[in-house]
Amino acid sequence: MRILLLDKNHPLITEQLLEKNFILEEDFTSPYDEVCNKIENYDGIIIRSRIPLDQNFLEKGKNLKFIARVGAGMENIDIPVAEKLGIQLINSPEGNRDSVAEHVVGMLLILMNRLFIASNEVKNGIWLREENRGDEILGKTVGLIGYGNMGKATAKRLSGFGCKVIFHDILPDLSDEFATQVSLEELKDQAEVLSLHIPLTDSTNNLVDAEFISAMKNDFYFINTARGKNVETKSLVEALKSGKVKGACLDVLEYEKSSFENLETNNDDLNYLLNSEKAIVTPHIAGWTHQSKEKLAQVIVDKILLTYSN
Repeated sequence: MRILLLDKNHPLITEQLLEKNFILEEDFTSPYDEVCNKIENYDGIIIRSRIPLDQNFLEKGKNLKFIARVGAGMENIDIPVAEKLGIQLINSPEGNRDSVAEHVVGMLLILMNRLFIASNEVKNGIWLREENRGDEILGKTVGLIGYGNMGKATAKRLSGFGCKVIFHDILPDLSDEFATQVSLEELKDQAEVLSLHIPLTDSTNNLVDAEFISAMKNDFYFINTARGKNVETKSLVEALKSGKVKGACLDVLEYEKSSFENLETNNDDLNYLLNSEKAIVTPHIAGWTHQSKEKLAQVIVDKILLTYSN
């Protein structure tokens, strides 16, 4: 099988597939049009997010048997078209679920205990104790939306903090020893901390908007390590200003480029987030540890070999 690698990943992908006699070609720089013109020569693609695999692209890949994304989200692929064409879609959420879960907990602890703020003050000669009182996770109700790999790993980490973890998911009967499944209405009624663990789809685009936020019974902390467009930023900023959202931990932003490599816009709402003590913003790195880079790659290789190894 001939496989085209469109993004740089852990070298184990190349090493292990070559050992199994796959034919590999790397192309990390050609633009969309150039890749389109040659895609019919390949049986498989391994990507992250550099190029959108839309209907035009997929229809030109007449010999494609699979597309493997090193990561969890598949929104850069036209999934209905791929399925119609019989192209197998492979991803690897198992590979970075642990790093995402640790990032969620880390951001939440930093925000609730004002660690960045207090540290920077002390480094600048300011010693404030009362003003930097923290808020404990212990005893709070944490609500997760989405209970797949990321949500379950997050609930497992939170289980040691003495909080109650509830979640909402479109699939039924997912409760386990770490979290209890509830309706979305129950989650809005109970949660004091809200964390998103959902893909970007038509139904989850701008899921957290002004109406959603106002329906939350409690003032709450908000965490998003899913996709930036799951949240209507303007509404989040207004809620931060009003105090309805007590603080926000954002690893993803509505304004990211589709490749996730940078921001594509700048506006007042973004500037507020970047300058507010109520917000922690990181550059889409929740799933981006040294360990997850290797695990993501290994999951992809294992899934390819499971189906296509002779």
